[in-house]
Amino acid sequence: MSSITDPKDDGEARDTHPADTEYLDTTLRPSRWDDYVGQEPIKENLKILLRAAKERNHPPEHILFYGPPGLGKTTLAHLIAKEMGAQMKVTSGPAIEKVGDLASILTNLSAGDILFIDEIHRLNRTIEEILYPAMESGSLDIIIGKGPSARTIQLELPPFTLVAATTRVALLSSPLRSRFSGGTFRLEFYSDEEIKKIVNRSAHILGVTLHDDASHEIAKRSRYTPRTANYFLKRCRDFAQVNKTDLTKDSVESALKMLGVDEKGLNPSDRAVLETLIGKFNGGPVGLSTLAAALSEEQETIEDVHEPYLLQIGFIERTPRGRQATPHGYTHVGKKAPPRDSSLL
Repeated sequence: MSSITDPKDDGEARDTHPADTEYLDTTLRPSRWDDYVGQEPIKENLKILLRAAKERNHPPEHILFYGPPGLGKTTLAHLIAKEMGAQMKVTSGPAIEKVGDLASILTNLSAGDILFIDEIHRLNRTIEEILYPAMESGSLDIIIGKGPSARTIQLELPPFTLVAATTRVALLSSPLRSRFSGGTFRLEFYSDEEIKKIVNRSAHILGVTLHDDASHEIAKRSRYTPRTANYFLKRCRDFAQVNKTDLTKDSVESALKMLGVDEKGLNPSDRAVLETLIGKFNGGPVGLSTLAAALSEEQETIEDVHEPYLLQIGFIERTPRGRQATPHGYTHVGKKAPPRDSSLL
């Protein structure tokens, strides 16, 4: 359920042999502020918060990170723990199934520990209420027994910092959100230049030579997300290794083509949404449920996985009557957009 980070993992490139490959791939996560590219406003705020806490010799106040997956929320939690010289215990909302699970985690914390809860929005509401006094007053209220004989025991907890991450901040209750007194920070998507820096750093750690135009090619298809960029880099590395070639622009294009990733970063499922919207529904507008039925896909998958990026790059838009393809979306699938009806906008 929980784990403690390895303080000896400095994220630096090192000589390895084939048996070390699996371990090496896990070191792509930055372990120093200088290695963490992007999110500059958040980094500056965190540096002040952590420095002030260290000067007071007290754990930092509780912190919440939110934003789309793959932008570095977990990495920031690891950096906070390393900056404070603290042990970090990691768990997730779905992993905490009973009140006793959370009580066990909290009572095993040491003074100054960082407790990281990923996907905290999936925490059961009953369990969530146990967090309130733990975050606010450093105490744990446990009810023993049932009915008239039930009694409450209050346990004092050591000072700790809760760092939480979520991709769905709106699903957090107001009482829980308000208790993150250290700050609530939204992570933004990265620019192509920032992604390129991340890809070049990862290539150095993995010990592969990456041509400049090849790193640019990976960056522009990575959906502005570091996790996606590192995934593409590893698969391009595999392709180049098997085909005994360098990581050039041509080899990267060939590898990504095998993965079904086009020049805009759309995968086959993304293109299916766009092509169905245009081919079956004349570009829309069409309701989400109808579109999902046509694709034999869950509505939540379209709404949470495919739609955000298509909206971000301007290939589709939401109208009062449903989803509609934009002229850019038509161009991407090689079709001419019909005249637009302004009443649908």
